[in-house]
Amino acid sequence: MQPTPQQLAWQRAEFGIFCHFGINTFFGKEWSDGTLPASGFNPNVLDATQWARTIKQAGAHYAILTAKHHDGFCLWPTSTTDYSVACSPWRDGHGDVVREFVDACRAEGIKPGLYLSPWDRNHPSYQDAAAYDAVYCQQLTELCCNYGELFELWFDGAGSEGRVYDWHRIMAVAEAHQPNAAIFNMGKPSIRWIGNEDGLAADPVSYHVTDIHASAFHANDPGTVLDGKVYLPPECDVAIRRNWFWQEDDLDTLKSVDHLLAIAYRSIGLGCNLLLNVPPDRNGLISTEDRERLLSFSAEWQRRFATPVEASLHAQGATWTARFADTQTIDHLRLEEDLTTGQKVSAFTISDAAGRVLATGSSIGSQRIVAFAPSTTTRVSIHVAGDGAVLTRVAGYHAGVSTIPEPNDRLDYKAWADKADKA
Repeated sequence: MQPTPQQLAWQRAEFGIFCHFGINTFFGKEWSDGTLPASGFNPNVLDATQWARTIKQAGAHYAILTAKHHDGFCLWPTSTTDYSVACSPWRDGHGDVVREFVDACRAEGIKPGLYLSPWDRNHPSYQDAAAYDAVYCQQLTELCCNYGELFELWFDGAGSEGRVYDWHRIMAVAEAHQPNAAIFNMGKPSIRWIGNEDGLAADPVSYHVTDIHASAFHANDPGTVLDGKVYLPPECDVAIRRNWFWQEDDLDTLKSVDHLLAIAYRSIGLGCNLLLNVPPDRNGLISTEDRERLLSFSAEWQRRFATPVEASLHAQGATWTARFADTQTIDHLRLEEDLTTGQKVSAFTISDAAGRVLATGSSIGSQRIVAFAPSTTTRVSIHVAGDGAVLTRVAGYHAGVSTIPEPNDRLDYKAWADKADKA
């Protein structure tokens, strides 16, 4: 199965920032039940430009805002409910976080996307499936029609186990008004969840998924079974702290630079997109601590890969020779595969001019970053397995490091979800 141009464009973005922000931010909650008063939403200095400039400085190419989380509170003045910013004291009830977010992103060259939770713990029609489907389609229509082109629509499956939504109707809205948006996780997805909230993929990363059913995406709709092999590249989502919404008591869980680097190597470095959550605080700003940690991590990631040494490529059978213009000392390589007709590489071995094996692995995909002990060489050979596999780029780097750090804290998602639901 070959990818669409939209899927390839999404994969090239590589790195995005998630912004969990909403009524929960002001009450120290992760998942609330829809009863928190709208009057509690009142950021005193909300500045979406600060978010967007931080995102741009971090080197991310897209950003996603929780327009509505499971609590049902809407960050735009929707016609579908009174549980929104229009009933809050912020901007005297005339504010629109979604508008400020998308405008700020576009001003900084960041592609905006929106998260719209299907599960809604506030709306009175939720127990009436047909009535709520109409409400949800109207909410999605408002977001798709009023805020310009969106890069990604994020449908979270949490809380919807056992619920049947009219995904044919919902997806018709997205297809009519945002045909180029990547669809995450539910309905008729074009990208998929990696399967954990640690941000970690494993080798191999397959973009071709066989016999994926909607239940795997928590959609539970037998009408959206995807038969056969489909092209669904994965996104790795992870929070910079333990919690997704900003909390005043979890600063000690802020991930270290090494931990964030470990995540980047095991997401971007394995050919996945990384979606790192950096939540605005109660002031409506990305906090100083989170901003500094994000930028320290991204500065080091960018430093390691700021000066690529491009190689010319020549293929002989299943072996590709990548030649540098002169002798280079390298400790990292970035490989890229031609995906226009689908993912082909199933294994690879990299050797230097002296025959020393530098790295081995399974998949390459949109990009594969490997680290190894320094090698001073004029060329590397990449032997690949996979019918019709074509490499489009090999670049070397001298980062000054040759080991990939290990993540030091992995999330027990079920325990976290159980705790969050009780919070």
